[in-house]
Amino acid sequence: MIGLKENFPEKIHMFERFDTNLANKEIQKKLIQVLEKINLKTYNFKEITYPIVPYCKIIFEAGLAEGKTFNYIDKEEKNRFIKVLRKNSLNLIDLFFSIRYYRIIQNKKTSLNFDYYMLRFIFKNKIIEIKVFHERGPRHISPKELVNFIINEINKNSTKKVIISKVT
Repeated sequence: MIGLKENFPEKIHMFERFDTNLANKEIQKKLIQVLEKINLKTYNFKEITYPIVPYCKIIFEAGLAEGKTFNYIDKEEKNRFIKVLRKNSLNLIDLFFSIRYYRIIQNKKTSLNFDYYMLRFIFKNKIIEIKVFHERGPRHISPKELVNFIINEINKNSTKKVIISKVT
């Protein structure tokens, strides 16, 4: 089933809860649109968080769960997901993130260890819960920083702030 990862890890490294002013279907559409947009875009470290690795560029690769695998979120996958959303919103969406780090000094690009994350977005009546599992990697970007980046990108790509506040 699209959006659902079989055997999503039970052990999680972070849990956050946010309020939203959108219906589940609308926020899910915004999420998938943002993920397609950030895929393979190159970011400076300071665009995401405090740069702990000097001269470092970051590239995200996000995948949408489907059973035992994750599908890279490109235009085709985004459109397929939006087609599913037309029928029903989902209660949860599982995602995979590969975060690639490259140090660039004097035009020489050196690959560093990557981070691998799995995220579960749970949608409940205008509340989004996010569970984060760090599979492996150096955690140059922490689970909290990854979640904040995604939330900020959703808000930045909307005409108004759609994810309002963190619920405690």
